[in-house]
Amino acid sequence: MGFVVTLDSSFQLLEGETLLEGLERTGHAVEFQCRSGYCGSCRTRLIDGEVRYTRQPLAYVGRNEVLPCCCVTDSMVSLEIALMQSVEQPLLSEEFDVQQTLGLDTDD
Repeated sequence: MGFVVTLDSSFQLLEGETLLEGLERTGHAVEFQCRSGYCGSCRTRLIDGEVRYTRQPLAYVGRNEVLPCCCVTDSMVSLEIALMQSVEQPLLSEEFDVQQTLGLDTDD
């Protein structure tokens, strides 16, 4: 089980967990499609450390890149990836009255 450091967080991989599964579990913004190393959608920049592929990826992997969907780490790795940014939705009680805001309030 390895330790993962990202741009704004850090976490430990669980037993049998791929790097992609760990990133998903901890709320990171990582794209993916196949989960098997075929498409390359999850390609992520590796800042430091080493990974081990559980199956050899078919997608191109450049220097200082990893495919988190099919790799694990037994040590510490540092990745250039951030947590997902959630868009805060206003509560219904906080929404403004459109008619009143536009000056269309007819209760005058």
